[in-house]
Amino acid sequence: MDVKVLDWSIQDIARLAGTTSRTLRHYDDIGLLRPTRIGGNGYRYYDADALTRLQRILLLRELGLGLPEIARVLDGRSDNVEALVTHLEWLRREQERLNRQIGAVETTIEKLKGGGQLMAEEMFDGFDHTQYKDEVVRKWGKDAYAKSDAWWRSQTDHEKRDWKRRAEELGAAWIATWKSGVTPDSDEAQAVAQRHFDWLRGIPGTPGGGGAGPTKEYFAGLGEMYVADERFGANYGGPEGAAFVRDTMRVYADRNL
Repeated sequence: MDVKVLDWSIQDIARLAGTTSRTLRHYDDIGLLRPTRIGGNGYRYYDADALTRLQRILLLRELGLGLPEIARVLDGRSDNVEALVTHLEWLRREQERLNRQIGAVETTIEKLKGGGQLMAEEMFDGFDHTQYKDEVVRKWGKDAYAKSDAWWRSQTDHEKRDWKRRAEELGAAWIATWKSGVTPDSDEAQAVAQRHFDWLRGIPGTPGGGGAGPTKEYFAGLGEMYVADERFGANYGGPEGAAFVRDTMRVYADRNL
């Protein structure tokens, strides 16, 4: 018995995925997402495999990757299941963080309504920016921490959320690039290292903050720390992912700093 292969029109996919037909046509033009077939009416149609690829594209876009980088990541891995497992891990971490923030806000609302005593530890669960204070003070001094802390406290809530989002997207981009199988000296890996360099340059008070950005020793040393401290390494997929980040940052430092 023949099994009918289902496919969907470009209009259906645009509606279901929350995108536009124009965007899907652009993905076709640049070879990022080809339609499965072209109907007699000239319409593009997409099957389940194409939908899976589109899901991965949209997830990588959420992580802040550009279209050329997304294409390299997708072409570097043929196992959709393994790739989606990586995406799922990141989404679950993000879900856990958001759930903690939601719980903190709900607790604050309940206590404000009921006249209860507000507890700072409850109010800011999921918002902690001081968890690495001891490391900062030990490595770069109290003045570095004070400047960074003052800068953080000067940010609006929107700016704080945007900064945290970019930090999480950077970690996810590292994991996706490592999982894609490229080498630390590849253009794809070095592009993420450049993003990391620029991110560090935007943190006042640390040796990497400011216009010049991190020094060679500081940038490469951070990579070593990501491997040595499992708390940092967890942001990059664990020991193997952290080792990939370290090696990539070392290549970047040798080439550019």
